[in-house]
Parts: sequence; C-alpha cells; structure tokens
Amino acid sequence: MIKNSIVGYPRIGEQRELKKALELFWNKEIDFNELEDKAKELKKRHWNYQKDSNIELISSNDFSYYDNILDTSILLGAIPKRFRNLENEELYFAMARGNKNAVAMEMTKWFNTNYHYIVPELSLEDEYKLNSSKIINEYKEAKELGIKTKINLIGPFTYLSLAKRVDGGDCIELLAKIKPLYEELLQEISTLDDEIFVQIDEPIFSTDKNSKLLGLLKSTYEDFCQISANIKIIVTTYFDHSIEATKVLIHTPIYALGLDFISGKENLQSLELIKMSNKKLFAGVVNGKNIWKNDFEKTIQLLDNISNSILKDNIVISTSCSLLHVPYTLKYEEKLDTEIKSWLSFANEKLEEIRILSKIFFNQELTNEDKNEIEQNRKIHKDKKSSNKIHDMNVQNRIKNSSKFSRDGIFEERIKVQKEILKYPELTTTTIGSFPQTPEIRKARLEYKKGLIDKNSYEIKMKEYIDYSIKIQEELGLDILVHGEPERNDMVEYFGEQLKGYGFTQNAWVQSYGSRCVKPPFIYGDISRPKPMTVQWLKYAQSKTSKVVKGMLTGPVTILNWSFVRDDKERSEVATQIALAINDEIDDLQKNGIKIIQVDEAAFKEGYPLRDEKRVAYEKWAVESFKFAVSSADAKTQIHTHMCYSDFNDIIKTIEDMDADVISIETARSGNKLLKIFAKVGYKQEVGPGVYDIHSPRIPSVEEIEKQIKLLLEVLPKKQLWINPDCGLKTRKWEEVIPSLKNMVIAVNNIRKENG
Repeated sequence: MIKNSIVGYPRIGEQRELKKALELFWNKEIDFNELEDKAKELKKRHWNYQKDSNIELISSNDFSYYDNILDTSILLGAIPKRFRNLENEELYFAMARGNKNAVAMEMTKWFNTNYHYIVPELSLEDEYKLNSSKIINEYKEAKELGIKTKINLIGPFTYLSLAKRVDGGDCIELLAKIKPLYEELLQEISTLDDEIFVQIDEPIFSTDKNSKLLGLLKSTYEDFCQISANIKIIVTTYFDHSIEATKVLIHTPIYALGLDFISGKENLQSLELIKMSNKKLFAGVVNGKNIWKNDFEKTIQLLDNISNSILKDNIVISTSCSLLHVPYTLKYEEKLDTEIKSWLSFANEKLEEIRILSKIFFNQELTNEDKNEIEQNRKIHKDKKSSNKIHDMNVQNRIKNSSKFSRDGIFEERIKVQKEILKYPELTTTTIGSFPQTPEIRKARLEYKKGLIDKNSYEIKMKEYIDYSIKIQEELGLDILVHGEPERNDMVEYFGEQLKGYGFTQNAWVQSYGSRCVKPPFIYGDISRPKPMTVQWLKYAQSKTSKVVKGMLTGPVTILNWSFVRDDKERSEVATQIALAINDEIDDLQKNGIKIIQVDEAAFKEGYPLRDEKRVAYEKWAVESFKFAVSSADAKTQIHTHMCYSDFNDIIKTIEDMDADVISIETARSGNKLLKIFAKVGYKQEVGPGVYDIHSPRIPSVEEIEKQIKLLLEVLPKKQLWINPDCGLKTRKWEEVIPSLKNMVIAVNNIRKENG
C-alpha cells in the first residue's frame, strides 16, 4: 500500500547549479554534453533526497531544462514554423529564448504563481508527432538508481487550454490531433515495467475555464485507461478545488485523484463521491506554495476528517502542488533568527513532514526522534501565536486611524497639471526601471552585505553605476530617465529587507523561468517602514541630470504576491500594512523633488483567484491597497504603474479603478492584441505598451520597432501613448540594452517625423 507521494520537486538545484550551467551553455563556455551531465547529477541527487526521506512514490519528468509546458510541446512535435529548421537543444532553447532569426514564443504566468511557462502555438494545419525520448530516458535513469518513479505529464486539457491558436479558433478543437499522441505515449510507457504510475496534471479543472472541457473529459480518460492494464493513472489538480471534474472522473477507470486541500478546501465536498468510486485519493495536505512549518495536529485532524469518508488504505498523503514553488532547504540559512527559522519549512523539510505525517496517520511505530519532532512541532506552533515578533500595535493603530485612502482630484485635472510641469512630448520614451545587473554591481552588493567593503566604498560603486546609466540615457535621447536600480537585488526582496515584519534568506531561491531565479522575502509579522528606502538613490540620480528621473517602487499587491505571506492573518490586511509603508515612501520622494513615481504592480493579475466567485473580494482589497499606497501623492506628482503578462480583457475596469496616471504593460510578443481592450472601453489614462521583448537576447531592429509602434497607433492616439521596452532590463547585458534602446529612440523619432 502506497502511503505518501509528492506532486513534484524543484529542479534548479539547491545552489542554483542548473541555472549556472544553463548560462554557461548559453555563453558557449560549456557544451550540451556538459550541461546534460549536470542535469543527470541533479536528478540523481533529487531522487535520492526523496528516497532517503521515505517518499514512496517519486516523480520523474518533473525535471526540465527550461519549462515543462515547453517540454510538452517538444513531446507532441508542436513546433512553430519559424523554428522547424532547427534541431535538438538549438530548437528547444530558440523556442524559449528566440534567436537572431526568430522571436521567442510567448511566456506567461502559470496560473496564480510566479512561475512562467512557454505558451504553445498551435494550428489546425499542423501535423504533430510524438517524441517521447526525454520521458523514457528519465524513467530509465531513475530505475538504474533503484528508484521506480511515477511519470509526470501535463494533461491534454491543460496543455490545450494554455495554448494559443495562431490560425484563430479554440485550441480544444485540436484534441482529436493531440489525444492519439498521448495514447501512443501511454503505450510506450506501458512497456517500461510490470506496473507503472502516471501522474497526469490537469490544473485547468481548478479554474472556471472548464465548462467546454467537461463534456470531453470522461471519454478521453476512459480511452487512456484502456491502453494498458499495467498503467495506473493519477489525475492531479491543484491551486483550487476541482469538484466539477471530480464528478466526471469518478466514473472513469483512473486509479486515483490528486486533490489540493490547502488552496481548495471545497474539495472536501467531493469525498463521498470518491468513496463510492473506491478510487485512491492523493490528499494534498502539505502546502506546496508556502514556506510555513506544517502544523501536525491540524493536518492529522484534516486527514482524520478525510478518512471519515474514505478508507485509510485508499488515502495517499501528498503535497498540495509541486514543490517547484518553494525553496530547497533551510540548511544554508545560517543568519536567520532562530525563532523565525523554526517556523519555516522548505522543500526538503516538507519531505520530512510527509514522512512524519505518514507515520502518525497510518499508526506506524515512532522512534524517539520522531516523538521529539512531533512534540517540538506542537510547541513551535503554540509559542508562535504569542511571539512579540509578530504583533505591532503602532501599525495596527495607524491603519485604524487613517482617513485618506485615495488621491485627491480626478485624472483629467491631474494630467493637465502634470503635462504643464513635466513638459514631455507625445510618444514619450522611457524604460521600465532596471538596467543590467553587471557582475561588478552584484559583487559590490555582496561584498557590502558580507562586510568586506565599507558603506562609503559601496555607495561610490552604486553612484558610479547611476552616473553611467544617466549618461547613457541622455546620449540615447530618452525622454524620462531612471536610475537603473544598481542597489537592488530584486524588486521585492530589496523592499522586504528594509521593512519590519519581513524576513529574508541567504539561499531560498525559487525558479521563475528558465535560468531566472528569485529569492522571495517572507512576511512573518506586522509591516512597517523604519526609514526611507529609495530616497537617497533617486535624489542623487535626479541631481545628475536636468531631465526628469522616474522614482521606482514596488506596489503593495506585488510585494504581497511575490512574497511568502504569513498564514495567521488575512492577505487583505497584510496588503494594507504594506500599502501604508509605500504611502510613506511616496510622500518622502515627492518632498525630495521626484516628480514621477512608478509603483509597479507586475504581479497584480497573478494574485487573482482561479474561480470567479472569489475574484470580487480580491479585486476590492487589491485596488484599495494600491489606492491607499499612492494616496499621499499630490496632483502634480505623476503616478505610473507597470503590469506583466496580463490579458486585461477581464480586469480592465479594475485597472481603471486603480486610477494610475500612466500604465506600462508587456505587449511585444502579442502585437496590439492586449491593447485593444483599452481602446474598446475608452480608457482615459496614458499607456506605455512594450515595443520589444526583453526576455530574449536578440536586438530588435528600427524597422521592427517602427512596425510595433504603428500597430499601437492603430489602437490608441499618440498623445496617450508612451514608448518603452516590455519590462525591466536587469537580466540583459549592456551590449544588448544600448543598441536596443537606441533603435527604439530612432524608431520613435522616425514616427514623430512621419506624423509631423
């Protein structure tokens, strides 16, 4: 009897080994064989971690060089035409990153997480062909180590729902082409062992976007189950409940359902149905999206509740989702406050939690070490509730006594004052904020953090970088400048390090996409701002130029959504506390001569609940938090915001309610499609759509950017448009940034001349 499993495991390496190897490969410092060797080493290590933690059903094919959805496109032969002259690793990475001849495929957020996937491009005329080598080889790799894995697959309904049709139409129409490939794959898998488990991830059924799919679900999975009797299919959903799909799947011959009982508590309503079907339940009761130590007493109560309906023998203890979304291990966190550290649990610690929970729930013999761990768990949760590190009455009273929660005046009045003061031209050129994080800058920050250089030496380095950034922007002819953010490691961690109630780590890296990793801070207590966070640097940058320098802050909703958030307070309350801190910072910036302040809400959309009935509440407090944050801005202070990877059709009214003076958005990979909704609703505020993709190293030509601007002008008038790259430029190199921005400015000047 299988007692436990996990949905999936991180792959970037506990010391970011895969990230470093990928970047060496892209820089041609190692060949693909060396990259492959590093990948094999990591997979072996990760499988052994799980085996040593007594995880009984360990995954293969949860590893990826870049992204599992991209892997699925390769698996199915879904290769866009512009890449079909390429092969193997050159093909794979060109699809993800682009090359000199072809733009990369679109990238967007994986449901409501900070992980990104590569959007498949499909067409009715395309022919698809199975390429199962990665899956088969990985299974054999693990088997050679004595580990019999379950094979993880992205399900056909999720894959098609997340894809886009380049020829128009609904991707689900392509199920008839895709389904036979899954059947062929399952047939190949069936030859690998006498009994083999296949986890098919279908998180699309945790959303509202599944009504068309439900009618096809039963017949599809019935057919999958007929392929071979030795395959045991586990259909897994996560991030919310999937009651509708469960009602269908219990009538198919699948082996088990994997359900999330952390983000989808409503799944408890499906227990009686699952009981009647006598299927196995992979119960996601250990949080795969957050970093707080599991409360054994509460989790055993939840498992006991589940077992009131379902036989214990049919329950498998699991994570709520893949551990991809949390850091690897606490073992490198040597500087964390010991009390706060005791509250945390990363991926490897969660493996241990599953081991202990399995022993308790299935009445297995406990060692003295196990008993001590259980008692320690109880004590930690008891003591945490009364810890003086969590509660700050001054913060709570300030919010309670606040009377101003939005800006004075309306946009039409504010923009007249701002244009008179700022005197910026039509099609104003700017950037989103950050410039390349050079090795020298990262080294200086690290040395200062470690105490190897003093504050004065550190500040000299930062100011030299700011001087260079201002000089480059002036030479390029940009209209509104930025200071380049050399002092910032990450747009959230930087602020988290300066806010009371925030914790930060040394090595808690989480994959965002490809080799891009972030180290999110975590919120453990009430939030306050002990002192100004950005004023020193922005005031200095403004002193170096007569042009306007834009101040850069991260908004309260993004800080919240890109942090690990405390689990003892409502997210809305935490967002309000962060907003108060940003409010104070804006007031200080404008008092120090900063006339434009950008409050980035890059993660505003990704925080949306997956189901409509939960969205109204989120929109309300998210908008209120942003408006509270900027409410200290005078009418003459222009407030910008920036949003990433968003389809704005369903939230355009919410964006209007935020009442920012200018919004910049990522649109380079989607033409003017995302922009059309702004025109459709008569959006009044100004908009800066991205005119080139910053996630690719390729340099866009003047002609490409001109074409993009002309597409934008088909939708909105030039007086309403700003021109900027898609996003911040910190991940690019100066030799890519300078010619790209130069071409952008030339393109704008050409368009200005054409338009008189």
